[in-house]
Amino acid sequence: MRKRRKILTVSTAVVAAATLPLLISPVVSAAAREDDDDSSRIARLYAPPPDRDSYRQVARLAWRGDFRDSAGLLAMVRTPQAVWYGDESPERVERLVRRTTRSADVQGRLPVLALYNIPGRDCGSYSSGGADGLAAYEAWIDAVAEGIGDRKVLIVLEPDSLSLLPSDCADESNADQTAVEQQPAEEQPAEEQLAAEQQTAVEQQPADLPPLPDPGASTSPPAASAAQDAGQDAAQSPDAQAADAQAADPRLPASEDPAPGPAEAQEPSGLEPSASQSPAPEPSAEQPGTLPELPPLPTPDPVTPDAEDVGDLDTPVVEDQETAARYSEINYAVDALTALGNASVYLDAGHAGWHSVSSIVPRLIKAGIDRATGFALNVSHYQTDPDSAWYGRLISSCLAYADEGGDPEDCADQSWSRRHARRWLHAHVPDDPGRMKHFVTDTSRNGQGPWAPRAGAHLDAQSWCNPPARGLGRRPTTRTGDALLDAALWVKTPGESDGRCLRGTDGPLDPVRGTVNPDAGEWFPEQALELVRYAEPSVKVFRRTHGR
Repeated sequence: MRKRRKILTVSTAVVAAATLPLLISPVVSAAAREDDDDSSRIARLYAPPPDRDSYRQVARLAWRGDFRDSAGLLAMVRTPQAVWYGDESPERVERLVRRTTRSADVQGRLPVLALYNIPGRDCGSYSSGGADGLAAYEAWIDAVAEGIGDRKVLIVLEPDSLSLLPSDCADESNADQTAVEQQPAEEQPAEEQLAAEQQTAVEQQPADLPPLPDPGASTSPPAASAAQDAGQDAAQSPDAQAADAQAADPRLPASEDPAPGPAEAQEPSGLEPSASQSPAPEPSAEQPGTLPELPPLPTPDPVTPDAEDVGDLDTPVVEDQETAARYSEINYAVDALTALGNASVYLDAGHAGWHSVSSIVPRLIKAGIDRATGFALNVSHYQTDPDSAWYGRLISSCLAYADEGGDPEDCADQSWSRRHARRWLHAHVPDDPGRMKHFVTDTSRNGQGPWAPRAGAHLDAQSWCNPPARGLGRRPTTRTGDALLDAALWVKTPGESDGRCLRGTDGPLDPVRGTVNPDAGEWFPEQALELVRYAEPSVKVFRRTHGR
């Protein structure tokens, strides 16, 4: 009797899992409805075979009778999304790419490939890896191109490769090391610290004090540059009076309004090599009797130094070798892939809460954006569609402005008010979108927008890493209604983990979730269900009767 009951239970679960596609057929149709169009301007996107672990979760949910979540999850994994390649050998990646592109070609659909094999990717963090040097990467790209052949394909090239350069990795390491070095001093007893400060003051007391600072000089420190936190809102609005005062000059940034600080001080990118160190604040004029630090001595003219001092001068390094190699790798990939004829190639441009426009545009130019189709935004991140669309428009406009000889530093930025930015766009941007670079966005997990962690909860919130209560975003489509936005895509595979997410702790638990997260790229059942339940627009798993 028990054996018969067990067989009946298993059979019921199998039948339920097998009939789920019938239950959710309206959902799958709704997810792809925007792509099913006879117009040549609309491409039908390719849905790759789902991950086996995702089907196991679907079957488990059906087994216990949770048909709503099971159907919603199945709808999610059957929605068109990108196919990721990285770490495979050239021979293997060629076979896999050929299989995917042929399958999509037979179905008459457009495959989206995310190529993720750049040397030194992710700064050695959760998604570390990549090819072993420039030569190995070029061989890998050649194999990908061979697998594509003359078939049509959309390529998101190396997410995070330009928004997270090797030079940015060095800045992050130096910041962490500085914090570690300063910690022992903070743990000293108060009496020892006071004695040490008095001793230092006696030793450093100068014979002649410098002149007092100008009372009219600014006493406020520069605004801190924003970290690479996906949950930070970069847009700020000035008051109407300051906006009217700037009407005479459309290029005047909103960051010069009284409320926000200068545009240079408000640059959202804390990772740009040239902006990694903020200038020291000027001494305060309110306390002329207290001079905690002496102003630096004037430096000699670096153009005509003494011959005997040449060896002691620090030569400024604009770009380290690894960063220069990164640009060479991306340029090679752009040339090799665009030469295929039917490949649309989009370079990495981060997202609206990461880099300023004037920070990311020079990187795109160095990486060969002039020969690529455009750029990709919000890959594996959570910025809202309006923020990504506005940021993309500003980047595209700045690229057009720079192509005409303009300086990217003068471009409108996402920190400007919309009023002033539109004035700048009207004055400097061509009217024809065909003369501007287009972009694509990742909407796979942005239905609820960025996650805002509780302030001070952890040393590093890592708001990009498996944030809780996020949802699926806009369904993939090439019918966007925006002349510059070529497609809304699911680039990041929804349901796959971002990594262990230790958030500055020793682990192994994620302190936000209280569990050990799967490694990057592995299926994360808890997060997969969250994406379905918090989806915006929502995932509707049952057909509604007409007239109700």
